[in-house]
Amino acid sequence: MKSVLAVALLGAAVIGGAAFAQSTQPADRAATATTGQPAHAQMALKGSWRASKLMGLNVYNEANEKLGDINELLVDKSGKIEAVVIGVGGFLGMGEHDIAVSMDKLKFVEEPVRTTSSGNSTARDTTTGAASPNTTHRKTNDWVPDHAVMNGNKEQLKALPQFKYSDYN
Repeated sequence: MKSVLAVALLGAAVIGGAAFAQSTQPADRAATATTGQPAHAQMALKGSWRASKLMGLNVYNEANEKLGDINELLVDKSGKIEAVVIGVGGFLGMGEHDIAVSMDKLKFVEEPVRTTSSGNSTARDTTTGAASPNTTHRKTNDWVPDHAVMNGNKEQLKALPQFKYSDYN
């Protein structure tokens, strides 16, 4: 009986000690602790895009002809995007010609691409990133633009020097 009572007291002390060690934080410290940033810093991130969501983003020209898609973002040691690698042409990754362009060559657009074949625009499904013909309105703050626009056509971009990772190793 003494051993059962000793075990019960010891268990209560261990569980109670952890519960008593927890304390409430002031509201401003609680916001910083849960997000890692104060609330006013979070507002500065509004309108930002996730780099992971830019991968695979379609690139069009001003005539709404698809040129290719973003394959990679090249970042320097300070975190600045040095170049965007775009895959031009090809089919399912075969015969694709990778080029590297500076970020200022691209204009990111949040509205869906307007097509001449149909009056409705095609929007991106925000959960899968796939084109969704039935979705005419998408959230504008879903951390990703709809597409990018770049000057030129496929032939002009294919004429640019091919980007090869092995050339930079």
